[in-house]
Amino acid sequence: MTDNRVDSQRPLVGLSACAVDLDGVPNHVCRANYVRAIHEAGCLPIILPAIGPSIARPELVDILDGLILTGSISNVDPARYQQPRDHSKAYDEARDATVFPLISAAIEAAIPVLAICRGLHELNVALGGSLFQNVHDVAGKMDHREDETQPRSIQYAPVHRVRLSAGGVLHRILGCRQLKVSSLHWQGIDRPGDGLAVEATADDGLIEAVSLRDARAAVIGVQWHPEWFVGDRDGLKLFQHFAEACQQRRRNRSAAHGRAMTPPVIGMGTPVVAG
Repeated sequence: MTDNRVDSQRPLVGLSACAVDLDGVPNHVCRANYVRAIHEAGCLPIILPAIGPSIARPELVDILDGLILTGSISNVDPARYQQPRDHSKAYDEARDATVFPLISAAIEAAIPVLAICRGLHELNVALGGSLFQNVHDVAGKMDHREDETQPRSIQYAPVHRVRLSAGGVLHRILGCRQLKVSSLHWQGIDRPGDGLAVEATADDGLIEAVSLRDARAAVIGVQWHPEWFVGDRDGLKLFQHFAEACQQRRRNRSAAHGRAMTPPVIGMGTPVVAG
């Protein structure tokens, strides 16, 4: 049984979901690794369904202490950065319609944001940046796609190095100048969005992490998948830093309301579709 006395003090973090048909039935899907990672970091996760721009209503934004933009097998629609659509790719228009207004609302409300893989692309495009649709077709770039013939544990394993920007946000969080990361993506950042600082690059120069300069709360995006490595130092540190930012947001909200706050009743648990 869930101890609501403990959970009532945890920051409330929303996780973006994908609109996915499973056995012909529409579902809102968020992989369990994201839920587990932020819960183990001390936050209370809730899955935000891909229901369009209405999700960014003030009453939801007001109660959120953090936002995680999750990864996905789908790609951001190129129309959002003025490029033609490649119809061989998977897209998720419902998710796009949900997260783009939510990103703007979160930044405006000083809600910490952690953007992972597709989430990094969403953050970049939401701030006016553009993407490479096929990084492996760009001259001088590596093939950043996973080997789909391998088990998931191998696909998500660290495969290449990234260099962290000296004195940057990630450098300060992780305390190192380079690390080895996973790589499971076709798209990648081409032109960074307005206000984004480059936090890490791969050996081929591809941008692998960003932060939002002058944001009133932490806004960080990474191309790799730290949710698979919360048992390791680097993945744990990133989620702990994000959780601390969410806790600060909760304290600020509590002070503004002049009272201790309790999040809405979630029930016995949040539905999760593992992947």
